[in-house]
Amino acid sequence: MRFKTLAAVAALATVSFAAQAHGPTRQKVSQTIEINAAADKVWAVLGNFQDASWIPVVEKTEGKGGNEVKATRVLTLKGGATVEEELAKYDAEKKTYMYRITKVDVKTLPVNDYSSTIEVEGDGAKTKVTWRGAFYRGYMNNDPPPDLNDDASKAAVLGLYKAGLDNVKAKAEKGS
Repeated sequence: MRFKTLAAVAALATVSFAAQAHGPTRQKVSQTIEINAAADKVWAVLGNFQDASWIPVVEKTEGKGGNEVKATRVLTLKGGATVEEELAKYDAEKKTYMYRITKVDVKTLPVNDYSSTIEVEGDGAKTKVTWRGAFYRGYMNNDPPPDLNDDASKAAVLGLYKAGLDNVKAKAEKGS
């Protein structure tokens, strides 16, 4: 194939390079559970940013700043790994908060630039909890290894959400 101008060759090269240079896409996941308990009871289980004991893999939570924006916490997981997080938004009246992971080893949770929102919505004796997250996969370059690709990252986060929400349900429904 012959090109009549250098500009045509440059344009073709730019198109080819742009198609190959695409990096990771931000992933979004969401998990919802219905709980047979009033919203206040559910919020009492998960509404304190400084207490992540409702997440089964968390052995200990240490933090500062309470439930104020910019509060921080360090989650020590069973096995010793840690996750550092910061509270970005908190509304006790609406029973919702948003936080970000500021530091995590991708071998612990295969994500980068992770943010998450937890919402509690009550309807009498029933409550719906939604845990949403957005993040990039654990490997930020092209051709990620299988344990750090989009599917692995989504599976890890959804597994965490399901285990956490199942535990909130068990705790909130206990004795009700």
